[in-house]
Amino acid sequence: MESFEQISAQYEPMIHDIMHKLNIYKNTEEFHQLGLITLWQAWKNHDDEKGTFLSYAYSMVKGHMMMELTRQTKQIDRYIYPEAEFWEFIEDTSPAPSPELTQELYKKCGMLSENQMKWLHYTLYDGLSVREIAEKERVSMSAVKNWRQGARKKLKKIMQFI
Repeated sequence: MESFEQISAQYEPMIHDIMHKLNIYKNTEEFHQLGLITLWQAWKNHDDEKGTFLSYAYSMVKGHMMMELTRQTKQIDRYIYPEAEFWEFIEDTSPAPSPELTQELYKKCGMLSENQMKWLHYTLYDGLSVREIAEKERVSMSAVKNWRQGARKKLKKIMQFI
């Protein structure tokens, strides 16, 4: 029986051929390693009575590479977000707050400081994050978080009386 080093040297072109036929151009080292590991498994598990080693090794290597391609494609589809242009075409379906609701909210929020009102307005009506508010107001993020914390405490008290 031949050693695996001899087998791997002999079947190296086959691994590259399979990679070429499957159009594998990313992560080539990873797929080459997968091919060698699969070739080793085929070498260990091959039974001469069931067929030639070449056909067995070829089908195993190609099958494992195809399964890995499928797994990577699923992972990319699951965890990669669409391009920025995609989001430009999404329509905002949330209703704009009515002027009456806005006036009522500002009346009830009279207890809030000026900065807390800024946080409330930027958050509810402009949909800005803490970082965006901090940049817009030219203050630190921790300052905006303090505004938020104070506003939430006061808003909880206001909501108890409604």
